Amino acid sequence: MENRHKELGLSNEKLLEMYKTMLLARRIDERMWLLNRSGKIPFVISCQGQEAAQVGAAFALNQEKDYVLPYYRDVGVVLAFGMTAQDLMLSAFAKAEDPNSAGRQMPGHFSKKSCRIVTGSSPVTTQVPHAVGIALAGKMEGKDLVTFVTFGEGSSNQGDFHEGANFAGVHKLPVILMCENNQYAISVPVEKQLGCSKVSDRAIGYGMPGFTVDGNDPIAVYKVVKEAADRARRGEGPTLIETLVQRLTPHSSDDDDRVYRAQDEIIEAKTKDPIPTFVEYLKHFGVLTDETEQEINNEIMKIVNEATDYAENAPYAAPEDALKYVYGE
Repeated sequence: MENRHKELGLSNEKLLEMYKTMLLARRIDERMWLLNRSGKIPFVISCQGQEAAQVGAAFALNQEKDYVLPYYRDVGVVLAFGMTAQDLMLSAFAKAEDPNSAGRQMPGHFSKKSCRIVTGSSPVTTQVPHAVGIALAGKMEGKDLVTFVTFGEGSSNQGDFHEGANFAGVHKLPVILMCENNQYAISVPVEKQLGCSKVSDRAIGYGMPGFTVDGNDPIAVYKVVKEAADRARRGEGPTLIETLVQRLTPHSSDDDDRVYRAQDEIIEAKTKDPIPTFVEYLKHFGVLTDETEQEINNEIMKIVNEATDYAENAPYAAPEDALKYVYGE
């Protein structure tokens, strides 16, 4: 096993931070499924299996300057950019203090202005033209910022993706378009979605570089996103990155994937789970021990438990606030 983090300048501290963020995303997600199945929260759309791509990418960006426009699975991205477990639980319980939408939106519609996390919309892929617009504004104002936008491979077939990518390519905008290809657009497998073999093959049509990378490997994703961010800051324009990931759960808590996915395929996907494979890498290089792994897990479970208790007991919005945030006051 080669030491890939050293050549990228990733310290042991940074690697542990990445691991903690991935694990926190997973533990929050697992807790949300339990809450959903016990009838306490209405809906979960899961990040499980995609944490390495999300966290590897987010750590390669400038968390003080860059803007992120996440899609609905991006728990790892938003945690890395400053959202908390409590923020996410308040959203899941639809409470008044939910920073995403004050309890008005479905979970997965992430938004926190102070962290430069730009709200998404329920129709998929609308975040791509928004990311391109922010990148254009940044360029016009001479700001040192990159926008980072994510979407599934199903979204890469929508008009919003093509128009956004084309505009970014024409105007050489500092935007990184990252597809988290988990092989399924709800129930439609990737071979019924794409005429080309890879989502990244589309980059050439928009005059930008395209890369496909193992999304189970946070260090590989970090490298390709870091290079894309550096190019964007030099004024060399956008990049399309495809991360190959597994969706380890049904599409959402309302879906039963047994009707369209073979059981052995789901078992095979679980062998590529990015969390145990990253643990193996970290232990190989002495960054993590069995003891610190247990300590980190205990610390994270405490955060998740406290966030759950806080959100469950927090107040709902008052009925008279129904029109708040809808009209200018």
